[in-house]
Amino acid sequence: MGALIGICLTGLVCGLAMGEGPHLPLIVAPVGASAVLLFAVPASPLAQPWSIVGGNTISALVGVTVAALVTDPALAIGLAVALAILAMSLTRSLHPPGGAAALTAVIGGAAVTRAGFWFPLVPVAVNSLLLVGVGMLFHRLSRRQYPHRQTVAPVNAHRTADPPAAFRVGFNTADIDAAVASLNETLDISRADLDALLRQVELQSLLRQHGELTCADVMSRDVVTTVPDASAETVRGLLLAHDIRTLPVLDGEGRLAGTVGLRELAAAAPDARLPVSQAATAKAGDPAIGLVPRLTDGTIHAVVVTDGDNRVVGIISQTDLLAMLAKSLSETRPIPMMAGHGQGI
Repeated sequence: MGALIGICLTGLVCGLAMGEGPHLPLIVAPVGASAVLLFAVPASPLAQPWSIVGGNTISALVGVTVAALVTDPALAIGLAVALAILAMSLTRSLHPPGGAAALTAVIGGAAVTRAGFWFPLVPVAVNSLLLVGVGMLFHRLSRRQYPHRQTVAPVNAHRTADPPAAFRVGFNTADIDAAVASLNETLDISRADLDALLRQVELQSLLRQHGELTCADVMSRDVVTTVPDASAETVRGLLLAHDIRTLPVLDGEGRLAGTVGLRELAAAAPDARLPVSQAATAKAGDPAIGLVPRLTDGTIHAVVVTDGDNRVVGIISQTDLLAMLAKSLSETRPIPMMAGHGQGI
């Protein structure tokens, strides 16, 4: 559906803009291949806006230049595609249809030859820009992310040289580089996205193995709360008296409005309004093990458990999660055997 709309609109707009008469085609064939990438694999690095617009335009420019300088057809077509790949690689705009754009510039016929160095701009660049514009709108309406946002490299929230806690165990970026190098292949995915994918695989494996424990099984139910108009001194006293780091803040109807902690209070002026932050939340039926990424990111110290009406029913702290993990490990660890005996201890 995206390709249908994208190609039709691109051709229609170009036709209206260029009018009738003997001129270049409304749309060049490589744009059809660009549509496959844009609508079928929009997360691919080869399908991003700069890859589509830059790759097609730069390659077409390379092809026109080669056609003007090389008279031998066989040599010209080879040079056009090879140099287009080199130019796209150097400009970080690698896009497979760019090779076809370069080839079209050499063997496109009389219309392309007459256009000369205008060909990379009209219709190649115009086609590419229109297609990308339609693609952005289409993916937004279909609630997909485009352009694809690269996964941000993890940063230690405590501003030290150590990696974040969740990245100190298991695999690291060096392991990913070594694994990719051992395959001796070029993968159509960035290392950051591959890292995020593998960590999600780890989480799904944990959910499968330990997903029987829900947030309701782990959460504290006697939750200490406060209200938005409470003074900073009162809230600080509650936090210290109960030896906790996060308090849910309830609005006038008793629904969750956010959280406040010692970190927020330390940065607030004495007479300022209570600094309420957005709360990390979960439902009572959610798997408790699924909270591991959030409670180990170095910034969130507790997840508030709410019901369908956004009322607080419990809270899970890092201590609660640690106790649950310790219990799970003790239950899955093999029972040691006494030396010389056939019976478990």
